[in-house]
Amino acid sequence: MAGTDLIELRGLRVMGSVGVLPEERSRLQPLELDVDVVVDLAAAGHSDALVDTVDYGAICEAVAAACTSTHHDLLERLAQVVADVVLGFDGIPAVTVAVRKLRPPVPSQLATAGVRIQRRAGQHA
Repeated sequence: MAGTDLIELRGLRVMGSVGVLPEERSRLQPLELDVDVVVDLAAAGHSDALVDTVDYGAICEAVAAACTSTHHDLLERLAQVVADVVLGFDGIPAVTVAVRKLRPPVPSQLATAGVRIQRRAGQHA
């Protein structure tokens, strides 16, 4: 059924510049992303042809480039930038993006800190 199919991309790791603290502005930190791409996979399921689906390798490259191209103060902003990049691909009506800092700069024992957003094509947050 259209609208319920997903391409799931899990654990994409990049080094990015995100945060408001001075040390976060001066050095890259490890980030991990999960991206759920809503796309109709019926044609690809029948044809077995890449042309009938979305190339997830291209999505990973575009997402990684978005994460490493500039500094963002907030994970929320980075997640929005990534969502916009993914929604720029043909045939993608919606996406869910999760971004996590793998070494959050807090004094507590915290494994990760992150955000998760859902966006639809044409939606303005």
